[in-house]
Amino acid sequence: MVCGLAALLWTVVVWRWQDPFTALYTKFKQDRLAHQYDRLVARYNPPHFPHSSLAAVRRVVAREARGYRLETHEGEAIGRIVVPRLHLNMVLVDGTDEGSLQKGPGRDLRTYMPGEGRLVYIAGHRTTFLAPFSHIERLRPGDNVTLRVPYAAFTRSRAARAAGMPPALLRHPSLHRLRAPGQGVAPIRGAATVLLTVTCPSRTAS
Repeated sequence: MVCGLAALLWTVVVWRWQDPFTALYTKFKQDRLAHQYDRLVARYNPPHFPHSSLAAVRRVVAREARGYRLETHEGEAIGRIVVPRLHLNMVLVDGTDEGSLQKGPGRDLRTYMPGEGRLVYIAGHRTTFLAPFSHIERLRPGDNVTLRVPYAAFTRSRAARAAGMPPALLRHPSLHRLRAPGQGVAPIRGAATVLLTVTCPSRTAS
């Protein structure tokens, strides 16, 4: 009886506030990743755009993005993701393997970097490891979604949420075998299509 009540209480705690033990682990990892990313930005040599046209800027950013993607490694800090509606401001990790997602939201290595004009697929836990996407269903049209990387920052102010992926995204060649429930979708014009997804469809599992 006591064990049953304890299990029920723990389920309610995790559902309402997230798992405190895994949150401490991710907080520690995020602090380390933040220092790693700050060092990366400090030594990064950003491109210059004196009197450049918009098309030229996009070409340079796309080149920087591709080079950055090829140089990054799984589990490392690659940027920041900021979603005010979700009270989310975390270091973005490269990779969606178990170890990477325990550190924070991660970019699937089969997709692209912001600025390449292709799909950017970002996954995150919903009830554990700081639960970055615990309330992804709250995204509304007009919400900002910002991705900051050393070479640029990309913001979309017309985020949307969906119970399932839009048909256009389901047909996207970069999305092969990446289907998952519980998405919030934020296309960034001229830069990428960003797909935010959780690692489980329910807040009672992680």
